Amino acid sequence: MHLYAAMRGGLLVADEDGTSEIRLEDHDLECVAATPAHVFCGTFDSGLFRSDDGGKTFHSVGSETIRESVMSLAIDPTDSETVWVGTEPSRVYRSEDGGESWERRDGLTDLPSEPNWSFPPRPHTHHVRWIEPDPNDPQHLYVGIEAGALVQTHDAGETWEDRVPDSRRDNHSLATHPDAPNCVWSAAGDGYAESVDGGETWDYPQAGLDHRYCWSVAVAPDDPDTVLVSSATGPRTAHNADSADSYIYRKRDGESWERLDELPTGEGVTRAVFAVEESAGELYAVSNRGIFRTEDDGTTWEELVLEWPTEFERQTARGLAVLP
Repeated sequence: MHLYAAMRGGLLVADEDGTSEIRLEDHDLECVAATPAHVFCGTFDSGLFRSDDGGKTFHSVGSETIRESVMSLAIDPTDSETVWVGTEPSRVYRSEDGGESWERRDGLTDLPSEPNWSFPPRPHTHHVRWIEPDPNDPQHLYVGIEAGALVQTHDAGETWEDRVPDSRRDNHSLATHPDAPNCVWSAAGDGYAESVDGGETWDYPQAGLDHRYCWSVAVAPDDPDTVLVSSATGPRTAHNADSADSYIYRKRDGESWERLDELPTGEGVTRAVFAVEESAGELYAVSNRGIFRTEDDGTTWEELVLEWPTEFERQTARGLAVLP
């Protein structure tokens, strides 16, 4: 097992024996994605980095084409050499050769809703916060704009479809599941949402979800009727260690949300980021308190024994990638 946890001020690279190192600590990290061949890390200050040796060393890639801050990454579930990047300002790029070359997928900002896109801390701009490829159709991607829209493409970015009226506007993360065609789940600043028809219509089950500023969403690898979210009352209690008060909730099919308190949550804990390791049926969560694993969809959690840097205790998690 190999873990890559992107905190704001560094990438923790860890193996199953507990050995860990910090990489890219001189950069402002935003996201991470990994394949058996490559580890990609997006930064706000210096674009995209790639490692070809499991995270031991990193080098800049794509700088000739991608000149913006890299805010999101996704790997095509059917072809690990196809990589997607989302940036600030909002643009989408694709590589089909493992990051050697990149092409911009134009048309995203031509959508009618674009004049209403705005990221509150930097209201003059906005960014692609999340890219979620459809595991049953690699040409179909869901793209979350922070803040303003959840948009889609059905032809790998040749054309784009604007948000539907009842979708969330402040989508922070999205999830799909290979055993649940046409289903998509959203954790958004304006609440949780789920769709069973490819994002054409949305439902908002909220019963039991007492904290509705949602950040990360994950679907249980062995049960697409079980979903987890991390959430808080708002940005200040989600992202700021001094005022953090965040929680994790689980919802099973037809049931209300229940709060999961076995792993660290509440006061002082910044919102968690999830990652799923499908082959082992495991789900992981990272916050400023460390990295945790569950093999039973969140009922019990195990803290991974890793050297956790003191400075990470005051940072927010930006991304998590797990390889078997």
